[in-house]
Amino acid sequence: MMHTTVGWHVELEFMEDEQHTKAAAMVRLPDGTEVRGHGHASRHQTDSNQPRVGEEIAGARALDQIARQLLSKAHGEIDQASGRTSHPIHM
Repeated sequence: MMHTTVGWHVELEFMEDEQHTKAAAMVRLPDGTEVRGHGHASRHQTDSNQPRVGEEIAGARALDQIARQLLSKAHGEIDQASGRTSHPIHM
């Protein structure tokens, strides 16, 4: 049995100020497709300033968008190849 190792390149960038964190994520697939997602986090004024937490929340939301797009893309490819409608798993 042959095993194939495949890697995906993922980039995450953050823009922050005292109250907000924005994340932009991009994954580059082996076929050259780039899938992008964006996320946002806001710090409540009574919370302590913890930039890492804002990055984790905004980053997770951006990656969640990418995950949903990848599921949709995969199901479209299944449908095209099989000639039937697949049933996506909802996250």
